Amino acid sequence: MRDRAVIIGAGPAGLTAGFELLEKTGIKPIILESSSEVGGISKTVNYKGNCIDIGGHRFFSKSDWVMQWWQKFMPVQGAPSIDYKVLGKEFTPPPGTSPAPQNDPEKSDKVMLIRSRLSRIYFLGKFFDYPISLSRSTLRNLGLVRLIKIGFSYVYARLFPIKREKSLEDFFINRFGRELYKTFFKDYTEKVWGIPCDRINPEWGAQRIKGLSVTKAILHSLKKVTVKKTDQSLSQKETETSLIDKFMYPKYGPGQLWSEVARIIQAKGGDIAFKSNVAGIKWSGNSIISAVIEKEGGETEEISGDWFFSSMPIKDLIRAMGDGVPARVREVSEGLVYRDFITVGLLLDRLKIKNETGIKTVDGLIPDNWIYIQEREVRLSRLQIFNNWSPYLVRERGKVWLGLEYLCAEGDDLWARPDGEIIALGMEELESIGIIRKEYVSDSTVIRIKKAYPAYFGTYEDLGVVRQFLDGFENLFLVGRNGIHRYNNQDHSMLTAKTAVENIVNGIKDKDNIWAVNSEDDYHESKDGGLSK
Repeated sequence: MRDRAVIIGAGPAGLTAGFELLEKTGIKPIILESSSEVGGISKTVNYKGNCIDIGGHRFFSKSDWVMQWWQKFMPVQGAPSIDYKVLGKEFTPPPGTSPAPQNDPEKSDKVMLIRSRLSRIYFLGKFFDYPISLSRSTLRNLGLVRLIKIGFSYVYARLFPIKREKSLEDFFINRFGRELYKTFFKDYTEKVWGIPCDRINPEWGAQRIKGLSVTKAILHSLKKVTVKKTDQSLSQKETETSLIDKFMYPKYGPGQLWSEVARIIQAKGGDIAFKSNVAGIKWSGNSIISAVIEKEGGETEEISGDWFFSSMPIKDLIRAMGDGVPARVREVSEGLVYRDFITVGLLLDRLKIKNETGIKTVDGLIPDNWIYIQEREVRLSRLQIFNNWSPYLVRERGKVWLGLEYLCAEGDDLWARPDGEIIALGMEELESIGIIRKEYVSDSTVIRIKKAYPAYFGTYEDLGVVRQFLDGFENLFLVGRNGIHRYNNQDHSMLTAKTAVENIVNGIKDKDNIWAVNSEDDYHESKDGGLSK
């Protein structure tokens, strides 16, 4: 009988695992998805023809394998999209790409657009570059007194760094200085995570911000000014991820690509079971035997397999494994914390705020993909402008389609509010900081995502206890963001799945190479659950 792999979750990690198993092995993947859609938090939500990208997903990776893998399913744009045509802008295809009906976004839906990246910070009613640069506008907006404080505190941090970084606050101060940290990082980060930065593990900074520093941001700014841009290549390996200039993007958002991957998995003989919530995991010794799923209506079904991949939250996985789990493992698992995510979609006739960047845009819209809302008086953390991700995400030309992002905890005061109250809050906050007028809004919706961000506090420092227990199951592989409780981008989640499949192919039982994906040398999880430098 053909070996079977049971894959929990049809997000980027689960779908990558399913496809790679079909490509490289004779193992049949059976993907169990609790919802009715694929993509996880990388899905696209369609609201009356207007598409929402949950959290915003730039299709860019420093992994050649990932970049090429995406392009297996959707070719890169070779002809101008509608916004280029409206503006009369010249479009230059990347090297090796020539215009053809299948990669012309005006003739084919299955296309990866090439999009320019612009993210800015909105603070004190003004726009600042993200990451912060020493541009003329930045210097003017900050003012002389604050600039002097930032400069001195940065020099001090470089001369007298905190020797052992015990918290995210220490991490930020060492790289940016205390004054710049307090100005642009502290309030925003605490808004996102809901607790002070000095209580968050520094590994979050190591994984999300990586090598970014004031020096690198300055050098990048100088390079942009002094080097003429002639290379249209999508490869930006020498650029920090936070500084990339362009990225690929599916015409109708990330869910479009993952739906295509799912279709091909099914066409190749893999199974995807929707509305299948994993409620139990049966195991014996060092092997997982089966997953027990609950379907709509309350029926249960047991799915046995030879191999198991889990991208479900670790807390839920341990609960599903029942009473046999050691007490200490269960204690650490129950202490893991997650941040939940609310997106408010607002459809508007126009914005109040004007485009003063000098960048030519359709209907004079500000050109940002997303804006970090640094203003202390609002709970809104980030604002997406979907028009700028892809003009095809907006059904009607002339409308502005926004995504307002709120981080919260399931059951807290924000999560518990009715949709109407959350929409009203979003409109009031955007109006209060001068971005919209409420009367411009013509439609709205609310989307809630549970356990969107695994947190780096709670019992996170003891995660090694749980890891050691789960890694002991030879036929179980933890993959994806929630699978290994790491705030990964989708390309990192894909690489954990790829590595797991390669381990099966090569007979590798150790799981260290999976955990090493997107792990910095300075911060390694030790087997006893501590952190060693």
